[in-house]
Amino acid sequence: MADVFRGLNLLETLKESIENNKLSDVRDAVEDLLISTINLAVVGDRVDEKATFINSLRGLGPGDDGAAPSPSPVAPEEVASYPNPKHPDFRLWDLPPVPSTSPFEPEGYMDKFKFLRYNATFMTFTQTPQPNSQKTQEKSLEEKRKSSLQVLTSQGVAQPKVYVVRPSTLEKFDFPGLLEDIGRDLPEIRANALLLALPTLTSTLVVQKKEAFKALVWAAASLSGGVSAIPVPLVASMVDSSVAVRILTKAQLSLCLDNESVERLARQRGMEPTTLKGLRTCVLSVEVTKGEVKKRLAAAEKDLAGASSKLVEMAMPRHARSASRSFTAMLQALNGAIDEMAADAEKILAAALRDGK
Repeated sequence: MADVFRGLNLLETLKESIENNKLSDVRDAVEDLLISTINLAVVGDRVDEKATFINSLRGLGPGDDGAAPSPSPVAPEEVASYPNPKHPDFRLWDLPPVPSTSPFEPEGYMDKFKFLRYNATFMTFTQTPQPNSQKTQEKSLEEKRKSSLQVLTSQGVAQPKVYVVRPSTLEKFDFPGLLEDIGRDLPEIRANALLLALPTLTSTLVVQKKEAFKALVWAAASLSGGVSAIPVPLVASMVDSSVAVRILTKAQLSLCLDNESVERLARQRGMEPTTLKGLRTCVLSVEVTKGEVKKRLAAAEKDLAGASSKLVEMAMPRHARSASRSFTAMLQALNGAIDEMAADAEKILAAALRDGK
C-alpha cells in the first residue's frame, strides 16, 4: 500500500506461488482478498473527533446508519465495535483511553482489551486548533507534533511516530503517510485487504485499489482452469462467471461506486447526488450483474484471435505459456472492467474534492 507497486508486488507473489505449484496459497489469497477480516483499534478519549475518525475510516458521516455516535453511549471501561456497512469483515474497535494514573501497567491494559486480535492500533490525542490563519495553524500543528515526539521519547519510546490527522477530511495532513506505514508493517495480503476496505479518499488510493484488483483477477483467472499445464482441482464455482461477479462486486463497493456510497459522498460534500452519479459511464459501476459479466467474457473470447500473445506470455508462468482460452478471456474482460470502473471512481473523487464543500 506504500505505492502502486504494492499491487504489483502482490501479483509477483501470486505468480511465484503458481511457479512453485503452490495452488492452495493462491486460492487462499483470492479468498482472503474477497473476504478478509480486518480489525483496527482506536485508543483515546471518546470525543467528537474520535467518533468522526472512526466514521471517516468507514466512509460514513455523523448522520449515516451505523455511524459511531458522539457522545458515546458506551460505558467508560467497555469496548465498542463498529463494522463497515459495506465490508462487514472490516471492523473498528473503540477502546477507552490509557489511564493517566500512576503506576500504569501496559501489559495489563493490552491483555484486558485483547490487543492481539487487532491488525493495527491507533492511539489518538485530540486538541482542537484555534480559528486563526492557515499558515499559523500549520505552524501550530507542527509544534504540537514536535512536542508529542519529545514526550514519547522521554517516556522511553524508541522510535516514536506522530501523525497529524483531520478526522473529517482524512485526505489532508499526515493520514496518507500513516497508511503507507501501516501497509509496510502488515503482511502483504492483509495490507491489500485493508486497502480494498478503505473508502476512496485519494486518487492514489484509487490507483492502488485498481492494481490490487488486477492481481486478484490474475490469480482467479489462473485458478479458473486457465493453466492447462497444471492440474487444478477446483470447485465448479471457480470455473464459471460467478467468481468474476464476486470480484467485480467487490470492486464496485471498494471503489465506492454503488448508489449508496455515491449518495453518501454527495451528502457529505454538499452536492447533488445526480451530479456524481452521472459521472459513472461503465455499466458495472452502476450495477454488477451476471448477464453483463457473461457478455464481457463472451466478447473477450471472440476477441482472442487478435489478442496480443505478449499479454499471455508476460502474464503466465514460464512453464505454462500456452494459456487456455478461459484464462485469457477472464484476464482480458475483467482487467478492462476494472480499468473502466477505476476511471469512474477517479472522476467522482475529483469532482467531490473540487466542487464539494
